[in-house]
Amino acid sequence: MHIAIAGNIGSGKTTLSGLLGKHFDWDPHYEDVDTNPYLVSFYEDMQRWSFNLQIYFLNSRFRQIVDIRKKNMNVIQDRTIYEDAYIFAPNLHAMGLMSTRDFENYQSLFELMSSFIQPPDLLIYLRATIPTLVNQIQQRGRDYESSIRIDYLSHLNERYEKWIESYDIGKLLIIDVDNTDFKNNPQDLGMVIEKVNAELFGLF
Repeated sequence: MHIAIAGNIGSGKTTLSGLLGKHFDWDPHYEDVDTNPYLVSFYEDMQRWSFNLQIYFLNSRFRQIVDIRKKNMNVIQDRTIYEDAYIFAPNLHAMGLMSTRDFENYQSLFELMSSFIQPPDLLIYLRATIPTLVNQIQQRGRDYESSIRIDYLSHLNERYEKWIESYDIGKLLIIDVDNTDFKNNPQDLGMVIEKVNAELFGLF
């Protein structure tokens, strides 16, 4: 079984992946942040490194999906390949931070890769407003994230909402992060677990 968590920067994907992985005994696959050779450079100069970063993520997540299906295990994945293709890369292109030539090259590669993969059995979308995202980004205190612009987060949120509205390739569960503290409140985590159970197993 392949469960994936989608959401903007700072929405709590990594935290929820770990909590659900522990509860359901799922193997968590986290986003490649600490060993990503482009991330720091990207936040210092988005226009210069946007294409490199997106290709790195595309390759990394494609390998993750291939590995997940090959192992035939129950896995929860922190962020999906679809977010890179439908949200991050188009947003960089629209903001003038990725050239049309690079964006079209990226899209062509994604279309080829997506023909070889299956969507997750359940997509969990963490919906959060900008103040919540900013607060959680500040709390985790990653140096390279201190330069993230509010307009960048806002554009991403708009694209996330449009993508989720049209998502029809599998089961979808939306969690309102503004009103759900699954990190610190066991009752809220229990509510999320009940909703996941209902989507996957029909249990209430």
